[in-house]
Amino acid sequence: MPKRKIVIGDVHGHYEALSYLLDFISPVEGDEVYFLGDLIDRGPHSAQVVRLVIENNYQCLRGNHEQMLLDAIGSGRIIPDLFQNWMYAGGYTTMMSYNDKIPPEHLEWMGSLPIYLDLGDIFLVHAGLDPNLRLEQQTEKECCWIREAFHNISEPYFPDKLIVTGHTITFTFPKVRSGQIVGGMGWIAIETGVYHPRSGWLTALDTEQNMVYQVHAQTKQKRTCPLMQILVVYPNNNRAPSLK
Repeated sequence: MPKRKIVIGDVHGHYEALSYLLDFISPVEGDEVYFLGDLIDRGPHSAQVVRLVIENNYQCLRGNHEQMLLDAIGSGRIIPDLFQNWMYAGGYTTMMSYNDKIPPEHLEWMGSLPIYLDLGDIFLVHAGLDPNLRLEQQTEKECCWIREAFHNISEPYFPDKLIVTGHTITFTFPKVRSGQIVGGMGWIAIETGVYHPRSGWLTALDTEQNMVYQVHAQTKQKRTCPLMQILVVYPNNNRAPSLK
């Protein structure tokens, strides 16, 4: 059986849902598992999520929530205004999960996370890319935070790569229901809002088989289907992203 590349959307501290999802996917030797960032904040078990990813040596991107944590306390001292911003954005639950003390090795690991990963025909980035900048000009500002400027591009950023992102919850796009995947010009967004009361879905995409795996954080419902069954083309574009 061909090996899989599994890309998992924003977990946001939902360790139990992630454990169910990984059991559902059942990665085997040779499968590659990637996380799009935002392992932490909002959900109750950020520390456990980070430990799981580190202990299994899964590859992970830096999301805007890891970046907020690093900006607030990554220097070894608290930056008061940035710390308050992070607390407001969900950092309080992360600190609670760590009993108010994040191990230095976890801070160091988060600081080492890349802002994008180029896997050949698949390109992973937390939020997206600025269409007006070359790849080498993209920083954490663009890769961790961008939204509309990326989603509204009229031509794919790469002619030969599909960009897979998290960050923006898919039901915030027009006419998209909770749990659905959104695709635009050369990109697919798989952040389905595991922490959000309007959704609860945590999503993984097998980019080799074009299969979607999902679990619901509250109901524990599991489902899998071909990507094209739940893919919604972003209305500002008139064709689906190119798939293998």
